[in-house]
Amino acid sequence: MKTVLRASLLAVTAAMVAGCHGTDSASPAVVETVQARVVESQVQEVPVNLRSTGTVHARETAVLSAQVMGRIQQVLVHEGDSVRAGQPLVVLDDAAMRAALEQAQAGLKAAQNAQAVAQTNASLATSTLNRYKQLESEKSVSPQEMDEVSQRAAAAEANLEAARAQTDEARDQVNGAHTMLGYTRLSAPFSGIVTARMVDPGTMAAPGVPLLQVDQAGALQLDATVDESAIGAVHKGMKVQVEIDGAGSTGMTGTVAEIVPAADPSSHSFLVKIDLPSSTELRAGMYGTAEFANGTRQAILIPRSAVVMRGSLACAYVLDGQGIAQLRYLTLGKRQGSLIEVLSGISSGEKLVDAPSDRDLAGKRIEVQQ
Repeated sequence: MKTVLRASLLAVTAAMVAGCHGTDSASPAVVETVQARVVESQVQEVPVNLRSTGTVHARETAVLSAQVMGRIQQVLVHEGDSVRAGQPLVVLDDAAMRAALEQAQAGLKAAQNAQAVAQTNASLATSTLNRYKQLESEKSVSPQEMDEVSQRAAAAEANLEAARAQTDEARDQVNGAHTMLGYTRLSAPFSGIVTARMVDPGTMAAPGVPLLQVDQAGALQLDATVDESAIGAVHKGMKVQVEIDGAGSTGMTGTVAEIVPAADPSSHSFLVKIDLPSSTELRAGMYGTAEFANGTRQAILIPRSAVVMRGSLACAYVLDGQGIAQLRYLTLGKRQGSLIEVLSGISSGEKLVDAPSDRDLAGKRIEVQQ
């Protein structure tokens, strides 16, 4: 019995010894090495921008309305039509205005005839007065006759002045009738584009009721609102980075042309008008954003080429102390040229794999590619 137990113990011991020797002989795991370009995160001064939204408008916009009551006979333009300054756009029924003009012209003619008669009478009375003055010097007329002739001359002169006043009044009436007749034709106040047509022929036009809207041709403006707490950073003539939705992804540089001095009491914001460069892609009514420079701040930046997307998440391969790449999720900020700001996920001075493309580098040793 003792011999059997001793043999069993020897067998177990031999197995344990064999197991220990087997473990010591196993080789450690090998880490794959990959060559790649390596970049480093860095802290830089970046501009602090005040972001504001607004709408694109023409520098000048005219809303046309009638100045007299009348039925619209013709609307000569449609939305999108280009017009030149002085071009007729809307024609109203002018029958009543023409009748008024003809009546005023008839009144002027009658007044001019009356003035001509008064002029003749005044000339005759003046001539008679002059002859009587000659006779008076010769003691050939009585004082009473002289007084009568003088009064008739004065009355003729007064009648002439009254006739002249009536003629001037009649002429003013003709000019007024011409003006009222002109109100039946609405013309473009400047060269531009028709952006709205509110009426059709047959509609009754009334003073103050909009008929057409015309935007001036040429460069446009972005009307942006800036909160009163930040308006101190905005000044006339400053350059502004502008992005217009619908006008392509490329930004543009605008110039502050005007700051409305009074704030909107409901929103506590100021209206800032920004001149935009000429572009065939811009249209009035487009939505856009403007960024006003407002100092600088420090930020961590990395090359945009080091960022990889995993679905909708931004990531980067960050190297640890042994040069092993680890996939790390990032929160990104604004672009700064070829760099991009990292809000969280990376510290300053860390090394990252540049342009990893679609390679899976997590857990691999990165050898810097020269």
